Amino acid sequence: MAAERPLPNLWHATAPSAPDTRPLAGDVTVDVAVIGGGFTGLSAALHLADKGVSVAVAEARMIGFGGSGRNVGLVNAGMWTKPNDLVATLGKEAGDRLLTELGNGPSLVFDLIEKHAINCEAVRNGTLHMAIGDEGLKDIKDREAQWKKRGAPVELLAAPQARTISGAEGFSGALLDRRAGTIQPLAYARGLARAAIAAGAKIYTETPLLAAERKGDLWKLTLGGGTITARNVILATNAYGDLVARTPWKAHTRELTILPYFQFATNPLPDSVAQTILPERQGCWDTGLVMTSFRMDQQNRLIFGSIGRLDAMAEGTHRAFAKRSLKKLFPYVGDFRFEYWWDGQIGMTTNNLPKLHSLAPNVVSVSGYNGRGIAPGTVFGRALANHVTGEAAALPLAESSLTPDPWRGVKSAFYHVGAQAKHFIDRRF
Repeated sequence: MAAERPLPNLWHATAPSAPDTRPLAGDVTVDVAVIGGGFTGLSAALHLADKGVSVAVAEARMIGFGGSGRNVGLVNAGMWTKPNDLVATLGKEAGDRLLTELGNGPSLVFDLIEKHAINCEAVRNGTLHMAIGDEGLKDIKDREAQWKKRGAPVELLAAPQARTISGAEGFSGALLDRRAGTIQPLAYARGLARAAIAAGAKIYTETPLLAAERKGDLWKLTLGGGTITARNVILATNAYGDLVARTPWKAHTRELTILPYFQFATNPLPDSVAQTILPERQGCWDTGLVMTSFRMDQQNRLIFGSIGRLDAMAEGTHRAFAKRSLKKLFPYVGDFRFEYWWDGQIGMTTNNLPKLHSLAPNVVSVSGYNGRGIAPGTVFGRALANHVTGEAAALPLAESSLTPDPWRGVKSAFYHVGAQAKHFIDRRF
């Protein structure tokens, strides 16, 4: 991965400190090696350690370096794909099971937060899918009907209700999902790491994977600073798989289209203003083709995000768009400035569903959360832990063959350039 421009990330500024970790120095033997210190890898490590299984996590940078330290922090149920479409893709039995597991995903997240006393600004008052125009309203009505048939506690809000609960102007309605909520994502990742270490897991940071060699029924992983020998390997790098250098397992990244996503966070707003914006502190995203999101944090900062990368050429365009958008959505907001801004990568698949692969004997990976990293990452981490310890039918998704997307580079570039062009003109009038 190319060197990044250092950007002021709100989550890094406000998260509790990470547990003390060091780079690997020497040779370690464990039952399971986990590559990647994000939601999936840390959830797997915690659940393995809780079972008494010896586990070592190798993270190329720092805990939560990838999407886990960059996302919006919405703990959503299910996938972005509508339930009926998911079932049509996977089949009824497999689709129903995945929907059940991921529908219960927020409960797993908030249960872990409570159990391990993770300080991560957790609020479980639901999330809001905001409708733009008639088409957006039609979309969320369809989602409401499909989820209600499955017993989900979702509620369609008319435009006046949407205005009251969000404080935002211009939406034709909203879908409130009471299963969901918001967290400070990096704080959650660091809390998972702390809990995993307390349970007995070893976590090594600044420890990139360099090579992997099969020796009998074991894997010998060569990493910066030493080796890890393990019977089973969980690859949990998702959209940041480029950090898995020079190993054949890097191939799984070729089926992911990278969708860049940025966020801007304001200075803390006055209480009189902050109390009118999302007074119940739901997190929001909209039905726009170039999606946007907004939420508040505990310090009364308003956080706005959308598709795009904050490189030197695009940052000014996206910054101006973010400021225009907030003034349109919240015309009463008054003066504000952006104190923090950062971006990240979302791994998208061709069918908008995660991919589960056996990359080699006893090497399993999951990737492609398509913008739903927190709950699915936590769920799949637990499932992978159960799978490698021999639990039959532990995985809520069937394994599939690796299918690189030949258009991934073109699509990734289109998202970057297209979003910049749209943001240049959007909400100017």
